[in-house]
Amino acid sequence: MTIDNSQIILYFFALIILFLTPGPVWVALIARTVSGGAKSSISLALGVSLGDMLWPFAVYFSLGLLISIYSNILLIFRYFASFVLVLMGLHIIYSRNKLLSEDHRLTKSGFVAGFYAGFIAVTANPKASLFYMTLLPGFFNFELIGLVDVFLISVLSFSVPMIGNILMILFVAKIRSLLSSPNAISLTNLISGILLVLVGISISIF
Repeated sequence: MTIDNSQIILYFFALIILFLTPGPVWVALIARTVSGGAKSSISLALGVSLGDMLWPFAVYFSLGLLISIYSNILLIFRYFASFVLVLMGLHIIYSRNKLLSEDHRLTKSGFVAGFYAGFIAVTANPKASLFYMTLLPGFFNFELIGLVDVFLISVLSFSVPMIGNILMILFVAKIRSLLSSPNAISLTNLISGILLVLVGISISIF
């Protein structure tokens, strides 16, 4: 193993920041918990975490090599992801009065449906792709690390969002009746949309 404890600790805190940034996964978790309760959201959380677990392998086997050859792709992808995040935020603000339960892809009952919704939510999530494909190579030297290192990174990538998602599910379940009101949904969407726009702008600036 070539990665050291300081790298692991920094990456751990980066994963926490990634989790705390609003995005499609938050919307999916809230929607499914409000519509079906805490138990119906566990499969979605599992799908999300397994998707997060696969990202480091994707970077290691594909984009890591591409970045080492074409370093400018980082800058291009950074601005593209920033643009997408701003668009997502504006869309959430525009559609803030839409009930979360109206998206049947997120709230469809069944373990497989929940797992699929979670997996798609994270693999198609620009926030996650931006983090893993542009920032992950900054934490670890992909020219030196091996499969054991990537496996450890993947375990961290699975564990942090899984724990965070379960805590969020339990919290949302306790205030489920409040979140299901139109005013609460509108306010939640408005705040999430504004935060997404700010995150997208900050990514393009810093």
